[in-house]
Amino acid sequence: MEWLTENKIPVGKAAASVFDWLQINGAVFFDALSDLLEGMIDGILWVLQSPNPFFIILLFVAITYALQRSWKPALLTFLGFVFILNQGYWEETTESLTLVLSACVVCMGVGVPIGIAMAHRPKLYGWARPVLDLMQTLPTFVYLIPAIVFFGIGMVPGLIATVIFVLPAPIRLTHLGVSTTPASLLEAAQAFGATPRQTLWKVELPYAFPQIMAGLNQTIMLSLSMVVIAALVGADGLGVPVVRALNQVNTSLGFESGFIIVVVAIVLDRMLRVEKS
Repeated sequence: MEWLTENKIPVGKAAASVFDWLQINGAVFFDALSDLLEGMIDGILWVLQSPNPFFIILLFVAITYALQRSWKPALLTFLGFVFILNQGYWEETTESLTLVLSACVVCMGVGVPIGIAMAHRPKLYGWARPVLDLMQTLPTFVYLIPAIVFFGIGMVPGLIATVIFVLPAPIRLTHLGVSTTPASLLEAAQAFGATPRQTLWKVELPYAFPQIMAGLNQTIMLSLSMVVIAALVGADGLGVPVVRALNQVNTSLGFESGFIIVVVAIVLDRMLRVEKS
């Protein structure tokens, strides 16, 4: 069997050559992208950290009530954020929320149009499906290596790694929602003279809205699952105390910071949950 291992296919060397070529020839693009993402991150972080924490809490409560039209999830949002403030993790929570919101902006802004395009072009989805599978099954730590190579240390490489891992979710769910629009609705729209664009905006997207919102929910949950991994490349947030607790074998700090992540996940899930009618 030695002959087989001695003549292995150079997968690693090929990947390294590609990354080296991109690093040399794409420096201008990656620098511009880094500046753009860093500006977005700084802007969101300023919005969340500059006002009084109770103002931000009441803002989230108001958004929750506006979306759910019920006082129960609004109360849960209020209690959850007050608990986070009580535990002294407000700054770390806003940093993690910044990473999550940035990932939502990028993933939904890219994933929804791609999902729509794939729903209208089944062959394109057939070609892209293996790539989406690879993005979700490849160990997330592998994403950190090129992210560090191209973007250095900080929030930006953490965001890039998060986007690569999370992006398939909104693409798949948008594709599912649009592609399952009943033929009777499409035929009725065409019978009344609707153009393809009107059919998309007036029929397909409203029908697919619950699936798109489910994609947003999955984007948030998967982004939260990446906060600890993102901390390994210098991203601030709730992942930092978790990593510190792991290095120090500090059970108290680990459980405390981990529980805060759970609270944030529950609050955001209740805020954006779409109930089936």
